[in-house]
Amino acid sequence: MPNPRLATRYAKSLIDLSIEKGQLEEVFADMQWLNGVCKSNRDFVNLLRSPVIKGQTKKKILEAVTTGNISELTTAFNSLLISKGRESNLPEISHAFIMAYKEKKNIQTIKLTTAVPVSDTLRISIIEQIKKSVGFQNVELEEIVDTGIIGGFVLQAGDKLVDASIAYDLRAISKQFENNDFIYKVK
Repeated sequence: MPNPRLATRYAKSLIDLSIEKGQLEEVFADMQWLNGVCKSNRDFVNLLRSPVIKGQTKKKILEAVTTGNISELTTAFNSLLISKGRESNLPEISHAFIMAYKEKKNIQTIKLTTAVPVSDTLRISIIEQIKKSVGFQNVELEEIVDTGIIGGFVLQAGDKLVDASIAYDLRAISKQFENNDFIYKVK
């Protein structure tokens, strides 16, 4: 069961500890790696959440999966989670850590949805335009390819949305035809 408050508390503690140890960037890379493993491998997450599997077994499996991929600090943190019985929250904690890191570094995540992948020059141009128009210093562009928008783009920054897609325009035209006042309605 997801517990965002618990995940936020553990993530904040890990951020504070990693800053104190001077390993913030290293732990951030570890959490990105763990988050990717959790997103791509449902069986791994089910293993962490299983009440049947003992903590020591989970610890051995987690160490086998992460050996050579994460730092000692993150390994110690994972051991702490297992000893406290919180290993089932690792996916939420890793996500909360990434969000807290971005907030601390003032990194804004912008979602760009297009019908086809964008080129490198267009990507750089979009990032520069966002920085100039909105005033963000650090921008991370998350690209999504969705053929359903037909063409154009959808840009989302926080709670702001710019929908310049052809699918949106077609829906708007369709609504205009539905509410056409020039055609008499026959009863």
